[in-house]
Amino acid sequence: MDTYYSRPDVDFMETVQCLRVRERDGFAEITYKPASNAATHNTADIITKPETNVSIGADQAKQANQLLAAIGMMQLARVAKTRIALRHPHHDTVTVAIDTIAGVGSFVETEVLTDDAAGIDELLEETEHLCGFHQLPVVHLPYRDLVMQHDQTQPVAPTT
Repeated sequence: MDTYYSRPDVDFMETVQCLRVRERDGFAEITYKPASNAATHNTADIITKPETNVSIGADQAKQANQLLAAIGMMQLARVAKTRIALRHPHHDTVTVAIDTIAGVGSFVETEVLTDDAAGIDELLEETEHLCGFHQLPVVHLPYRDLVMQHDQTQPVAPTT
């Protein structure tokens, strides 16, 4: 489960920043991704920006969420995701993930984890073409945004 936050004075949806608490399979971490801008998008519209990840004990995720709420962070969305991850046989930095987002649908994400941006475009294109993904429609929104859009379109249940 990923819980996403924003600040009350800065709309992370507008700046395309990410602050989340991730909990899964006995693991938890807090992640921050800085705002997107022209420098974070290359000519192929591939986003490259650093992530700051802080591992916490799996039993500390609840406290991390409480801490963020206590300092005034606003919860944006909770994303329940199941993932099947596959590694590229010749490039250990490449992962192809099949993600199912509860209530939203299934998606394929190709990710390259590296500090060296050289050749990323070609490696992504090669991997996606090899898997046949180049024929699929591209979704540019993060899962957080897809869940928020989905939640806005759902009818509100009447209270009694």
